Amino acid sequence: MTKDFAWRMSLVFAFTFMSLFFLTPTLFTQLPGWWKGYMPKDKISLGLDLQGGTHLVLEVETQKALEGYLDLIAGDLEETVRAQSIHVKKVARDGADKVQVVLYDKLSAETVQNLIGKKYPDFEAASPSEEGGFVTVRIKLSEKVAQDKKDKSVTQALETIRNRIDQFGVSEPAIQREGINHIVVQLPGIKDANRAIELIGKTARLEFKLVHEGASSSGTPPEESEILMEKRTDPTTGAVTESPLVVNKKAIITGDLLTDAQVRIDSQFNKPYVAIDFNSTGARLFDQITAANVGKRFAIILDNTVYSAPVIQERISGGSAQISGSFNEKDAADLAIVLRAGSLPAPVKIIQNVTVGPSLGQDSIKKGLLASGVGVALVIVFMTIYYRLSGLVANFGMVLNVVYLLGALAALGATLTLPGIAAIVLLIGMSVDSNVLIFERVKEEVKLGKSALASLNAGYDKAFMTIMDSHVTTLITAAVLFQFGTGPVKGFAVSLSLGIIINLFTSLLATKAVFGFIFSRFEVKKLSI
Repeated sequence: MTKDFAWRMSLVFAFTFMSLFFLTPTLFTQLPGWWKGYMPKDKISLGLDLQGGTHLVLEVETQKALEGYLDLIAGDLEETVRAQSIHVKKVARDGADKVQVVLYDKLSAETVQNLIGKKYPDFEAASPSEEGGFVTVRIKLSEKVAQDKKDKSVTQALETIRNRIDQFGVSEPAIQREGINHIVVQLPGIKDANRAIELIGKTARLEFKLVHEGASSSGTPPEESEILMEKRTDPTTGAVTESPLVVNKKAIITGDLLTDAQVRIDSQFNKPYVAIDFNSTGARLFDQITAANVGKRFAIILDNTVYSAPVIQERISGGSAQISGSFNEKDAADLAIVLRAGSLPAPVKIIQNVTVGPSLGQDSIKKGLLASGVGVALVIVFMTIYYRLSGLVANFGMVLNVVYLLGALAALGATLTLPGIAAIVLLIGMSVDSNVLIFERVKEEVKLGKSALASLNAGYDKAFMTIMDSHVTTLITAAVLFQFGTGPVKGFAVSLSLGIIINLFTSLLATKAVFGFIFSRFEVKKLSI
């Protein structure tokens, strides 16, 4: 032991220095100017229960997602029917769960029924009915598939919201599903709650539609058209006005075909805009559409609002476009975030919005620190009385455990929650347990008449496998908690996992290094244990 204590002590000093280095921003409120270069700047992140923040409960309007799916089926079915040279009057969604095909004769209706049975097995077709001189075929989505579509819309909304929040820059948010169609979002330390709420709830349905040239926006629009409002900004006064614009109902390109969206600055007017890139399918469609519609206006629509409707001057290849409008830099940045993260499959309603004040967090911190302090003090007293000078070495290892764990949390950018503080208290107990196992083995060796150094070495060797087994099984439990847990449970799992690994180092290596230092400096004939 006396021969290899040097490298062990070097490791202890190195990890202690690194832990204090990363903890410096947390320990000191004001740092010198030279520190701000490449040195750590972030304090240990605190969870919602410690620093306050925003707690939201969102409701996904799953019926809207189902209706959107039926609209897509109606569009695809119309193209399929027309491709078969079948004359069709109209294909559209009928109510909340059906699609209707209006035809001119019964023979065509039978052909369409057979076509639907082959291509759309999830739908159930009713018998054709004659209505107003036309023959109508209605198909209904099966109950099981409809419920599956609703369930998937909540899952997709969850992932979309998670992507938006990650890009918004919230540290360690908690986002989880609750019940059938609810999503719980916790945003610790959020400073601009209203902006975050707007970002989360924006549907962000991006569509490109051709403007219906010559149609009047004051009367009833043509059957295949709709009236949307176009935003315009006066470049001199900055005043925003809205004017009606008639566009085709059918979108020729949607935001689903985007691969990227970034904020750019217009060099001519010094105004921000959002540059977008399409995937290969979108690039091909964009190229074909712009080539076929040179000289026509092309409306760029987000959530049923026209942001711009430029004239297509020439064919646009390469799969890139831009969205300009009445943006400031914050609006453009938020729009880019929601476009990159994808559109929500259905609108979401905020049914609960609770702001957790920092006073609750401070109270929790004080009580948690008090509990930790009392626990540490009691353990120190017990170990010193029961194991004497060896107990002081164990206490040193326990303090190192806490320092290393906090340093690791700071270095990894992990979040400390109230359950995380509980994990620290548990780590103190595990540290004591490991040292008790070692010291009891040492006592057994002393009773056999071995020398102090031989007893210490044998005690560490014999306790090694027991300590390793207990820590590995606990680490597996922590990994399961992290994988399947959410929110505070994950915070507990992170602190526990780091603590287990750190405790293996301190109990098996750091305390042994201290004993090695003592044996190298003093002639020890009897252990104080």
